[in-house]
Amino acid sequence: MNNRQLFLDHVAQTSPKPIGIEMASAEGVWLTDTNGKKYIDGIAGFSVCNIGHGNPAVIKAVQEQAAAYMHVIVYGEFIEQPQVAYAKLLTQYLPPALNCVYFTNSGAEATEGAMKLAKRITNRTKIIAANNSYHGSTQGALSVMGDEYFRNAFRPLLPDVYHYDYGSDELIEAIDSATACVIIETVQAESGVTAPSEKWMKALRAKCDQHCVLLILDEIQAGFGRTGTLWAFEQYDIVPDILLLGKALGGGMPLGAFIAYQRLMNTLTYAPVLGHITTFGGHPVSCAAGKAAFEELIAHTEWINNIPSKAAILKTRLQHPSIVSVNCFGLWMSVQFASPKMTQAVAHACVQNGLVTDWFLFAPDRIRIAPPLIITEEELHRLCDMVLKSIDEQKK
Repeated sequence: MNNRQLFLDHVAQTSPKPIGIEMASAEGVWLTDTNGKKYIDGIAGFSVCNIGHGNPAVIKAVQEQAAAYMHVIVYGEFIEQPQVAYAKLLTQYLPPALNCVYFTNSGAEATEGAMKLAKRITNRTKIIAANNSYHGSTQGALSVMGDEYFRNAFRPLLPDVYHYDYGSDELIEAIDSATACVIIETVQAESGVTAPSEKWMKALRAKCDQHCVLLILDEIQAGFGRTGTLWAFEQYDIVPDILLLGKALGGGMPLGAFIAYQRLMNTLTYAPVLGHITTFGGHPVSCAAGKAAFEELIAHTEWINNIPSKAAILKTRLQHPSIVSVNCFGLWMSVQFASPKMTQAVAHACVQNGLVTDWFLFAPDRIRIAPPLIITEEELHRLCDMVLKSIDEQKK
């Protein structure tokens, strides 16, 4: 029996039609399957691999930390140097109000911790979220997900959660003195890379301040340079009360975090003690890998500085009569077609032509373009060639 059948039989599936590439290796922006076929990674593992695959500094950090120690005790009891060093480094590149890091296993767990923290601080239960938002698929995170198709099969979920359109006046108007927190993505990912106006973001921050409501910004996909700045919120001249990170945070290893002011975070340490706890969150190998990846990102300033010129290539090259529209924010693009059927056909053809792409949860008529930030202009042109070729093949 081949590995594909074993994969289908024994690995729990998430969809009826997985991409199904059998991986052999990955380096830079390239993936290689077991038949030796190479693919450009056009989605960077859903923004996990912002600095590409197989970075030597990250590999070295993983190997050295694995040799020193891996798991030793539940999170928060021992002083583990990789956690301390990475938390210190992260906060050096964040505003002073974001100076305390709680490491988790994933972005979804960061969402869970942030919601608990907001309830603990405010002693309120009302949560406001946005339609077409994605914050993870655990039950708490699912409760704030902005799509009833995905929520409905798992009800009852958390009560007192209210959804409004992203960027709408209605969302801001709904914030009141009973609200614990507002949780939104700084740039919405799964609606097809949707960005709000600066005016709206500042009005949202002001309304939260007016009612002592915590503003949670989810940068699990938007963070670490994806939007053209280290953090997307920098482009809106606001600071969240709680920041959610994941994906690229671990440099390819599993890692998430919610970050807040230390005085606020300390409320999880009493009444009850162990107000939030995790066994493997902030795993020392993951923290070592993440720190090495972050150091690489901030050392290679050109990776973020060159994003505007690379985005310009995408916007200039990806023009075709079959393309309805594009959304682009940094090195992050959605390409819209006339129907989800057309999108699926183009995405499938892209894989056949050597480019890994995919669609969006709440925008099935769009394909995702989000390659590693290290992609060269030559590789980016090859990516565009593959997309255009895949579109043309649908006419035959």
